[in-house]
Amino acid sequence: MAQVDRASSDERGWNRFAVSAFGSVPPPMLVVLGIISLQVGAAFAKQIFALAGASGMVTLRLAFATLVLLLVWRPSLRMNRRTALVVLGYGVVLGGMNMSLYQALERIPLGVAVTIEFLGPLSVAVLGSRRKTDVVWAVLAGLGVLLLSQGGGQLDPVGIAFALLAACCWACYILMGAKLGDHTSGGSGLALGMLVATAVVVPFGVTEAGAVLLRPEVLAVGLVVALMSSVIPYSLELEALRRIPQRVFGVLMSLEPAVAALAGLLVLREALGAVQWLAICCVVVASVGATRSSRTEVDSSDRA
Repeated sequence: MAQVDRASSDERGWNRFAVSAFGSVPPPMLVVLGIISLQVGAAFAKQIFALAGASGMVTLRLAFATLVLLLVWRPSLRMNRRTALVVLGYGVVLGGMNMSLYQALERIPLGVAVTIEFLGPLSVAVLGSRRKTDVVWAVLAGLGVLLLSQGGGQLDPVGIAFALLAACCWACYILMGAKLGDHTSGGSGLALGMLVATAVVVPFGVTEAGAVLLRPEVLAVGLVVALMSSVIPYSLELEALRRIPQRVFGVLMSLEPAVAALAGLLVLREALGAVQWLAICCVVVASVGATRSSRTEVDSSDRA
């Protein structure tokens, strides 16, 4: 009982903070700001790969994000076996998604990597729908990926493979996230899952970067990346989801590949070809279409 009371107290505390900090900001703007923070943070992290490596940066990002979330939510480690398995699975998938994406970023442009990774949630939306018309969105997304490999020079096949692995992990992350929400309250499940994710990636980060991870300048960059790519986007999205329908949230999140491409261009000077920009547009449109039709189907089912 005390555990439930503390979780409720923490959630009420977060709600009061969110209202005071974000109350005057329109919810769609919160989502867009979260996407910008996430992708600029990823671009910033990529600039430090030469020093700490992709594995080192993702280790610092998750470690600092975990520390912040644990301090905010103060989750209890007391849970039943089923909940523990869900948290463990969620954390493993979260760690794999971040690690594979950063390995992709080390080899291919940011916009290309995020666009391919976005096939994960898009696949969940399409496969979870019973509408035959959703095959159009699947074909359009497939066309986008095909175009990505045709324009703007030769892409590293290993980088593409890591981006596809990140897409698979993102799809699993969505499914595991739904189970996590059923078994935990507030942000306690996220904090514990992030702790597991950190444990998953630490061996890779230490092996690749070693003592470099303890250098003050690298630690500072890791903290900034954690705030920009984990803590801030999560906080903004959590508040936005309380104030707008999930359908609208999903459509806004479909902007992520385009924002990633712009962040790559402005921060990293990763210029994409016209064909690759067309490919990104194809995936964005496919995501918007799949999100809208999927949500319409849910609404129709609810009315029935």
